[in-house]
Amino acid sequence: MTTLVIGANGQIGKQFCELAQQAGTPVKAMIRSEEQAPWFKERGINTVIGDLEGDFEHAFEGCDQVVFTAGSGPHTGPDKTLMIDLFGAIRTADVAKKKGLSRYIMISAMRSEAPLEAPEKMRPYMAAKFAADVHLRNSGLSYVILKPGRLTDEAASQQFANSFDEAGDNQISRANVAYALLHTVKTPSVINQEYLLLDGQRPIGDIIQ
Repeated sequence: MTTLVIGANGQIGKQFCELAQQAGTPVKAMIRSEEQAPWFKERGINTVIGDLEGDFEHAFEGCDQVVFTAGSGPHTGPDKTLMIDLFGAIRTADVAKKKGLSRYIMISAMRSEAPLEAPEKMRPYMAAKFAADVHLRNSGLSYVILKPGRLTDEAASQQFANSFDEAGDNQISRANVAYALLHTVKTPSVINQEYLLLDGQRPIGDIIQ
């Protein structure tokens, strides 16, 4: 089962692709240009050129499921949030449905269901995530939505919590998100589920099962 990774050149995407390669889990990393390819080729990770704001349907060929971990990033405006985090995610789901993929795994965000409660500068992003999640739930695809808290650059502890009360904080390392994503990809029986992900004290198999 080959997994297409949308947003492979991002911070979570790269860590996930590397973990998958080390685990022998086949992935195809979608990147925007050949300039991004060397990092992946050095690690033996297959790549395909595709643009979320343009043509990418060809990238799905030979893939069984898709991971969406793309993001417009904190230094862009609401225009990119609309085109990447919202419309890019919606188009990806529509193509996955058209191609008959078995599952769509979305990296969303904690509290995306309440955009107006987010800090003002984060509200367009949260609104985009909210709408993309709604579209995915109603797409007819089998799906998993992972909702990490505030992202950090700490090393992977491989220990998790799935509530603020349990974790005592609202953060999770990108490395832990990548690890949880690998577990999800390798557990095809998990469908139509949503999971809050925070750093904690439990193995990922206790959270996603």
